[in-house]
Amino acid sequence: MAIVPDTKDWMWVTGRSCPDCGFDPAGVTPATVGAALRAAAPRWDQVLARPQARERPDEATWSALEYACHVRDVCGLFRARLDLMLEQDNPTFSNWDADAAAVQDRYGEQDPAEVSRQLAAAATAAAAAFDAVPSEQWQRPGLRSNGTAFTVMTLGAYFLHEVVHHMYDVGA
Repeated sequence: MAIVPDTKDWMWVTGRSCPDCGFDPAGVTPATVGAALRAAAPRWDQVLARPQARERPDEATWSALEYACHVRDVCGLFRARLDLMLEQDNPTFSNWDADAAAVQDRYGEQDPAEVSRQLAAAATAAAAAFDAVPSEQWQRPGLRSNGTAFTVMTLGAYFLHEVVHHMYDVGA
C-alpha cells in the first residue's frame, strides 16, 4: 500500500492545542520560535541514528528518515515563506505537495547522517530568520494558496507544530 496523502487542513493548530502531539500554540512567542527549532535538531539526530530509521512501521506510514527529510524541507519552505512575508505586502504562497516531494526526492533512499546534517543546518537557518524578525513585523500577513491568512506569528506556530508533530510521529 502506498502512503496516503494527508489532505487535512492543519491551520487549526495555530489556535488550539494538538490532542496528538500536545503542541500548544499559546506558548509560541517571537522569542520561542528560534529556540524551539534549535532544540529540535538534536532530537532528530537521535532519531536518525536509530538502526531502523529507514524502516517504515507499516506500508502506509513514512519511516523516520522520510519524516526527517520532510522536516528538513519544511524548514527551508517556511524560511522562504517568512522572507516573502517580510519583503512583500500580503504575499500568497504557492502550494507545496509534500507527498510528491517525498517521491520525487526519494526521501527513503537518502543517507540518514547527511539528512541529519542538512536538517540541523536548515533548522538553524530558519531559527535565525525567525530570531531576526523585528517585533513590529510579527503581525505582517501572508496567504496560503487556498486563501487562508497567516501572520508571521501564526506562521511560526504552524511551522513549530509541523516540527513537533513529526517528532511525535517518530517517537522522539
